[in-house]
Amino acid sequence: MHPLVAADELATLLDEDRAIAADVRWYLDGRSGRDAYHSGHIPGAVFVDLDTVLAAPVGAGPGRHPLPRPEAFADAMVALAIGDDDLVVAYDDAGGSIAARLWWMLDVTGHRAAVLDGGLGAWTGALEIGDPPPRRHATFTAKEWPASAVADAGDVAALLDRGDGVVLDARASERYRGDVEPIDARAGHIPGARNAPWMGNLAPDGRFLTPADLGARFEAVGVSEETEVIAYCGSGVTACHDVLALRIAGVDARLYEGSWSDWSSDPVQPVATGDEPG
Repeated sequence: MHPLVAADELATLLDEDRAIAADVRWYLDGRSGRDAYHSGHIPGAVFVDLDTVLAAPVGAGPGRHPLPRPEAFADAMVALAIGDDDLVVAYDDAGGSIAARLWWMLDVTGHRAAVLDGGLGAWTGALEIGDPPPRRHATFTAKEWPASAVADAGDVAALLDRGDGVVLDARASERYRGDVEPIDARAGHIPGARNAPWMGNLAPDGRFLTPADLGARFEAVGVSEETEVIAYCGSGVTACHDVLALRIAGVDARLYEGSWSDWSSDPVQPVATGDEPG
């Protein structure tokens, strides 16, 4: 299915009980996504926590948001009454930058998923306060994260050494250049990576650009339909936004799970700064 759903389409799907809305709000500044959810969410939506559902604890894998064990992810989906056959439409209030992580995790494991185009701001209906009533029991099958969709530091280095693919950095340009680094061990970017900030995938109204415009955006940084692409960000979350935008443009990409938080923490790995890939 198409990875984007418009707000009016989502309303119809929910009215006909053909989809589950998933609120994936999360804030880097420490605000509570769960509190935001309780203050008002799309009716019937379940709250999906990035730190406990979409990531394993720090140290359980590479980077700040390592992928959870498949069994843990499946258990979390069952607790939310999300089943194998359900269509999940994820949303946030940050341009889809967090919601795309849930979309990616479901999509690569063969489950139907989409992102609400425009996020919560595109929803014109009433909001629900508090928790929705409990839903029916669901069965969700644990599946391994496919090697074809996930990359590690070695995969990134190998692709760059071969020179026949593109590594995309989805972070803001100032972090790519190394002007600032508020979180991770070192400032800068992976040498050879090209900057494609996830925010550039969106039009001024907060919705995704058209497939043609996204294709032109990625073509400008060396990506075509035949290009092997690995995307990364700070911790493997917002890079999913680039993976989603690439999918819309007709290009498949792998996610560097540990992303910059993994690469920069290894003193052996080289770092580049400035506007150029290096």
